[in-house]
Amino acid sequence: MPVSQPTVPWRPPVPAGVSMRDLLASCAAAAVISRPPAEPEPKRLEPVEPHRDAA
Repeated sequence: MPVSQPTVPWRPPVPAGVSMRDLLASCAAAAVISRPPAEPEPKRLEPVEPHRDAA
């Protein structure tokens, strides 16, 4: 008895996972989240002069 051939042509298996766009987006998001918050700017010690109004 002969072995029947598959009717669908063989294709290489597709790797399961995420697209490159999603992978890069998740890496960028992880980098932003993992950074500590920025330090607040130091207060000025000298007084700030008010701006003069234009004539």
